Amino acid sequence: MDVRHPEPAGRVTRRRARTRANLLDAAFAVFAAKGFGRVSIEEVCDAAGYSRGAFYSNFASLDELFFALYQERADLIARQVAEALADGGPDLAVPASVDRVTEVLLLDLDWLLVKTDFLVHAARDVTVAQTLLEHRTRLRGAIADRLARTPLPAVLGDADSAAHAVVAAYDGVTTQLLLDKDVDRARGWLKQLLTALLTDGSTPPPGCSE
Repeated sequence: MDVRHPEPAGRVTRRRARTRANLLDAAFAVFAAKGFGRVSIEEVCDAAGYSRGAFYSNFASLDELFFALYQERADLIARQVAEALADGGPDLAVPASVDRVTEVLLLDLDWLLVKTDFLVHAARDVTVAQTLLEHRTRLRGAIADRLARTPLPAVLGDADSAAHAVVAAYDGVTTQLLLDKDVDRARGWLKQLLTALLTDGSTPPPGCSE
């Protein structure tokens, strides 16, 4: 008699985790290429090489997948910012801190496209908006923790207000980046803006053009 033994729970869990990760990676590429509102579940499944059954065993809907994808990437960036600032120690100068933050924040155009889609989606959904606000709060918190140990221009007020200014500068620069696709120029402008915000502006970072 053919007796089939169920797979060990650990193996099933690992396989499901891989399936979920592969679906998220495929969705990231498809969303970046076509935009969230123009993508179907079938397209995500085709890109990942899975069936609809594999999709529905991990996500109830495309909205849920999109939500999970954004949260995963946003949490990663918040951690990277915190780690980049922490690695420099408490005596890291402002220009060096700016260099570290800009290298992490300006990841790639695909992420910015997906993030912008999520922002538009969040603007129409209170629950999604709350998730986006929570991510931005964590990101600002990582920046504010570092700025709390740095003398700041009086006009910025406290470290939390300065962190708001940093994120606002980033938002403005990345809007231009989405249009002109010039990553080097965007990184240069962001470094220049942040240095001017956080110091007296007398020590511009290298590589910035007029």
